Amino acid sequence: MSTTQTNTKIVNEDRGFKRTGSFVSENRKSLLFIAGAVVLLAAIYLIYLNAYLAPREVEAADQMHVAQDFWAKKEWDKAIKGDAGYPGFEKIISEYSNTKAANLAFFYLGTAYLNKGEYRKAIDNLTSYRGNDNIVAAEALGGTGDAYVELKDYDEAETYFKKAASKASNNFLSPLYLKKLGLVYEAKKDNKAAAETYKQIKSDYPESNEAQSIDAYIARAEAQL
Repeated sequence: MSTTQTNTKIVNEDRGFKRTGSFVSENRKSLLFIAGAVVLLAAIYLIYLNAYLAPREVEAADQMHVAQDFWAKKEWDKAIKGDAGYPGFEKIISEYSNTKAANLAFFYLGTAYLNKGEYRKAIDNLTSYRGNDNIVAAEALGGTGDAYVELKDYDEAETYFKKAASKASNNFLSPLYLKKLGLVYEAKKDNKAAAETYKQIKSDYPESNEAQSIDAYIARAEAQL
């Protein structure tokens, strides 16, 4: 590179730095405003979390324990609507939205509706659950699959049982949902997929309860091939 080219490059780079400096100088007020706005929004969010949401989390959890007791006793109507001045899961969701308790209430409410035979309401609530607990999340997916089976929507049931088995990823729930998936395949007359699913239980979860009797299911599916 010639001396002239080098000098030209240095001059151009210098001009670039000057332009940047000029931009900052000319827009200093705007940049300060943006920085201030970001700090203010962060402060407002922290106040929201600590002064508003945190107390609501505690209150919601305290209010929900009676509904949970009704749910455990399979008193579904009381669990849904509440009793004796205590709210049911519907009211928890309505009054304490954006809390962890309200999110968990979707699971309880969906399961209650599933047991009452109100399958569309069960699906709406179970699919509204957004939790990080793999067990509860898997049960919500599996419950959704059960509801679709009752509605004879086997394509959706297949989708949710697959998700449930994958989400659970344990020796108790995964084989349970795989077995349900196999039964869905049989209902769809896809006996090859049913046999393969049953064999997966036998190979991947040999110690599970489902595996103890799975040979009969494999034989039944293969007999229809």
